[in-house]
Amino acid sequence: MCGIVGLFLKDKSLEPKLGAMLSDMLVSLSDRGPDSAGIAIYGPPAKGKAKITVQSASPKRDFEGLDLELGKALGAKVSIQVKSTHAVIEVPAAKMEAARDMLSELRPDIRIMGAGDAVEIYKEVGLPRQVVDRFGITGMGGTHGIGHTRMATESAVTTLGAHPFSTGPDQCLVHNGSLSNHNNVRRELKRKGMRFETENDTEVAAAYISSRLKDGSDLGEALDGTLADLDGFFTFVVGTRNGFGVVRDPIACKPAVMAETEQYVAFGSEYRALASLPGIAEAKVWEPEPAKVYFWEH
Repeated sequence: MCGIVGLFLKDKSLEPKLGAMLSDMLVSLSDRGPDSAGIAIYGPPAKGKAKITVQSASPKRDFEGLDLELGKALGAKVSIQVKSTHAVIEVPAAKMEAARDMLSELRPDIRIMGAGDAVEIYKEVGLPRQVVDRFGITGMGGTHGIGHTRMATESAVTTLGAHPFSTGPDQCLVHNGSLSNHNNVRRELKRKGMRFETENDTEVAAAYISSRLKDGSDLGEALDGTLADLDGFFTFVVGTRNGFGVVRDPIACKPAVMAETEQYVAFGSEYRALASLPGIAEAKVWEPEPAKVYFWEH
């Protein structure tokens, strides 16, 4: 079943409240997915810096001293902020890919949740309230974000199987539905150099978007491509460095509702996810049409 949310802020005065607003939206959908939950928050990028969000089942062992070891290996200053089982590692932007490669050597058990100039991704097994409290999401600010609470159907209940899935810099995706041709698409994307960490169908959708963007498509074109190349029932909400987009399959059997005001654009699997947003009574509220792409960018 699953529940997904997205929030794109137009009004800068709301940015300090992004984490709290997005958390409330996701918690309201807890009964749609009791297995795991996750949120991606896009904050203001630091000039010349990149962030890598990582997860470890043994954070004390894996995070202690990692900033010094990684900094020495890269020949650059590295900082780390630990949040429970996750940590956000800040490195020079020019060394982000080298840092990702070095992390697998220094800490083989660490898993990368996402990386880029602006995005931080937190996800774990558990209900949305447990996840947002664990990582202090309600205190985070930013420009936009997406979230997901999962009812597992296609793969095991694990941290890696939770959404959002990130397969490119500052890109991530959440999904309600099921893809029937994900194995074939995965093989095609592997031939193009895309790497996968799970057998989850949603990771394939995320990698498809990343591959299209890498090939020069804009977000709208990449989302439109899913309608021709991905089979199954799906609603996708995608986050990028500058915005977010939504698309539903042509049958559109998965529920979805959107709202727009002068302050924000919001998405939820059900209206209750939007009900506590400021000015919702005066918002334009609609059900996104089947096979139609919607996207907003700063």
